[in-house]
Parts: sequence; C-alpha cells; structure tokens
Amino acid sequence: MAQVPQTFLDALAVRTWCALALGALGRAREEIDAINVYPVADGDTGTNLYLTVESATGAVEAVFAGYELGEEVPTLADAAHAMAHGALIGARGNSGTILAQLLRGMAHVLTAGEATHIDGEGLRLALRHAADSARQAVAHPVEGTVLSVATAAAVAAADGTGDDCAAVARAAYAGACEALAATPGQLAALERAGVVDAGGRGLVAVLGALVEAFTGETPATFDARAAGAGPLVHARVDAVSDARAENRAEAAAGPAFEVIYLLEAEEHAVDRLRTRLDALGDSLVVVGGDGLWNVHVHVDDAGAAVEAGVEAGRPHRIRITHFGAGDAHAGGDRPPRERVQRAVVAVVPGEGLAGLYAEAGATAVLARPGEPPASGELVDAVRRAHAHEVVLLPNDADLRHTAAAAAEQARAEGIRVALIPTRSAVQGIAALAVHQPDRRFDEDVVQMTSAAGATRYAEVVVAERQSWTMAGICQAGDVLGLVDGDVAVIGSDVTATAETVLDRMLQAGGELVTLVLGDEAPEGVADRLRARVREAYLAVDTVVYDGGRQGAPLLIGVE
Repeated sequence: MAQVPQTFLDALAVRTWCALALGALGRAREEIDAINVYPVADGDTGTNLYLTVESATGAVEAVFAGYELGEEVPTLADAAHAMAHGALIGARGNSGTILAQLLRGMAHVLTAGEATHIDGEGLRLALRHAADSARQAVAHPVEGTVLSVATAAAVAAADGTGDDCAAVARAAYAGACEALAATPGQLAALERAGVVDAGGRGLVAVLGALVEAFTGETPATFDARAAGAGPLVHARVDAVSDARAENRAEAAAGPAFEVIYLLEAEEHAVDRLRTRLDALGDSLVVVGGDGLWNVHVHVDDAGAAVEAGVEAGRPHRIRITHFGAGDAHAGGDRPPRERVQRAVVAVVPGEGLAGLYAEAGATAVLARPGEPPASGELVDAVRRAHAHEVVLLPNDADLRHTAAAAAEQARAEGIRVALIPTRSAVQGIAALAVHQPDRRFDEDVVQMTSAAGATRYAEVVVAERQSWTMAGICQAGDVLGLVDGDVAVIGSDVTATAETVLDRMLQAGGELVTLVLGDEAPEGVADRLRARVREAYLAVDTVVYDGGRQGAPLLIGVE
C-alpha cells in the first residue's frame, strides 16, 4: 500500500496507520516478548499486541472492502469505529486490552460529528482522550507501564508546536520514547532486568507507525541505550532471566489464571462486575462501552470470574490460561513442560464442539458467528499446543487462506504443520476420529485427510435477507439447507428442511450420520432425524452432539 504524506487524518490515513502499525509490531514482536517481565513474566506481550492490532486492521479492511472501486470511500467515523471495534473484540492480554481502550478513546473523538477529516488539534484531543480513558479502564494504574507512555505522548502532543497532524504525531512519538526510557526507574522489575516496559515499547511502535502514516518516513527506531535505559533484549538475556525468576518466586502465591472474555452487558452491570472482579484478583482491565466490553483479570478462581460475567450479561470468547509450568506463576525451580510429539488444532463454531474437540485431545479455537479467527490467533493456538508436529483443521472453507498463512508462520518457527482443508466441523470430527498420534506423521495426515474427504457436510440455516441461490430465490426468514457449501433446499421449517437435506445426502450412501445441534435447533429435531435414518436407512448409525451457540441451528455430516 503506497503511503502519501498528508497533514490531516481521514479514513485512508486510519487504514494506512493500522497496516503500518501491524507491520511495525510484527517486526518488533520477538523483541517485545523477550523484555516482558511485568506485570506477568510470560513473554507474550509482543504477540498479544500484534494480535490486537491484527484484529483492528482486519476490521478496517472489511469496511473498505464493502466499497467497490470508484465509489466513495468510507468516512472517518466508519474507519475509526471499525478500528476500535476490531481491537476490542480481538484484544489479547493485559497490554493488548489497554491498547484496545487507547484506540477506542481516540475513536470517541474521531467519530464525533460528521467531519471527513481532522487536523492536528483534533489529533491532540484524540490522544488526550485515549490516555485518559485507558487509565480509567485499569482498576489500579501503575506508573512505569504503557499508561505512563500514553500519558506522556498526549502531554507532548499538547505542548508541541504545529497545527498539522504530522507535527502532532512526531511530538507524541518523541514524548512516548522519552517516557519509555524512564520506565526502568519507575518499576523495580524493569530495573532488575535492565529493560523498558514491554507494553510501552509496543505503544511506541504504534505511534511510530502514526508518524509514518502522515510523513511517509519511518521515524528513528527507539534505542533504549541511547536514551539511558540500558541495553535491550539479547544483551540483557541473563538479567531478564534473573528478573523473571524473581517474579516467579514472588508470584507463586499469586493468581493462577488469566481470564479474558467479551461481554455483552449494560454499563451499570459492568460497574458491579468491576467491583466483584477487583475483589477476586488483580491486573483487572475492563474496556469497551455501548453494550460490548472486553474483560481481563488474573484470579485464582477462574470459574468465579466467568460466573461474575454471566451475572452481568452474556460472556463469550472466553479464554482461560493457567500460569502453569514454565509460566509466570510456576515455582521458580519447576522445569518447563516438554513438547509433545503431535497435537491437533481445530477451529470450531460453538462451545459444545469446543468441549468435544478438547475431550478428544485437540486445542480448540472458538469462532463465533461473524467473528472468524485471524491468522495470528491460529499461530498462537499452534504455539500453545506445544508440539513438534501439529495437524491444523480450519473447518471452514472461508478460512483456508487464513489457516495457510498461520501454518506457514508456524513452520518458520520450526513447527511441522500439516493443514487438512476441512470445510466443516463435522469433517473435522471425522478426521479427529481416526487420528493416531503414535503412527508416522505423514500416515496420520493421510488417514485424517481421507476421513474428512469422505464426509459430506451440510448445514441448516435461516436466511437473513433475500438473495439468489442455486435452488432459486430465497426470502429473509426462509430455512436454507446447504449441502457441501451450496444451497440445495429452500423451506419454511427447520425440521422438514433437515429431513429433505438428509435424504439427499444419503441417496449416495453412507454409514454414519453426525448431527450437531445449535442452541436455536427446534425441540425434537434430533429425534425426528434419528427416527428417519432408522426407518429408511437400516445400516446407518446416528450420533448427536450439542454444538451450543454455533450460528446454524443444525450441522449434518454423512460418512
């Protein structure tokens, strides 16, 4: 994407900034991970920031994709809102969650009114509001962190000269660099390791990308040695290791779990949730608004943290990470767990299937309707599987390119990855059923691929709008039966449509029918379909699974 220097912030500048920030964090990810010693020395701050910005960038690109070439581009409000929403739903870890709130704070200013662009003064206000809102989102703000860097950037921008956005961005970047260099003097953990704050280092990269978006020039890379903060990363490996060991010893009696989830709730309910979670643990950050929030907390009782979310509203995308062996809360003398030889990573559409896949030994990545995982999230899941060999099941035809990019990235990190192009969760179930981790990798992949390929798949869904299909014109509210990705049946009743779809699939033969019921499946549909198979197809068995909130009332597989 070509960068054209400009002095104001509009939708195209937001798009450029997001792309440049993603690239900058991609280049700095390993460095940031390496200096991550606070608040938890788990070495993933750079990765979490990258995943957060990747989600924001994807949301902005989706807005632009909705406009055909030659038509009017999205408004500044469209792009800023997409950036903030994408960061919110994709925020990972403590620093990623705070960054999401920083972007949301900026968007609050950028989406006000109907302006197509803002000047330097508007950018100053946006940076100020971002820093203030981020502090308000953290239960107990600590100096020497990304919050200090954000505040310093806003102050420097306000004190700087020049009315154009380029001048404001340069001033903010300079202020952030100066504040980052000072962080070791503000936090003992950073001083012991001789490094700067990892979250603040990530924010400097993001602000550097903002400068480049306006000027077309990459600002000088932050150098902690020149700033007086001491050598970075490789020169301080021993010190970082020692600091992490001390943190582990100090944290042994601390919270055992990191809990993150998206929450649909009213603001008054979230106020009560903050109070309850603050009593349960630490590192509490709650960001968002307008009915959607991202909740992050470290606790000993993960179940209580999730239950608190259920009482406040509807939590989803729940992620619970145990600070186990080799992580921040492990005992300092415990060895890191060894890699297993082989693992399976699978994308699944509902909580029920996530549990089923997990019981079978797979690492499940939950994909909510309309919220497909980004490639970075899949790479993260492959890393968490902690295996020398990984079989990746995307379980969605639309995820093939995303999964391929994730597989390529994991291979570059030394992990042997085989991508099986499963197009439905029922194909993934078939592949997982024949998985044998003790046989040769290539043979296992061939058998799993064969099982998936021999499984026809279908889903029964409700049409959201009028459209042309392979089976004719459907209206909003019609029930659609899709076989192998194409609409084959248009009906008015879920159960009747499912029966028709099942008959069509079994006309070509089959030995096993798999039914996955979503929360919206009508009562008795499984019994009706089971009875249909029993009466008309004597040699065919049927298994039924609960898929939870999977988007489609029913998934069908025929092997």
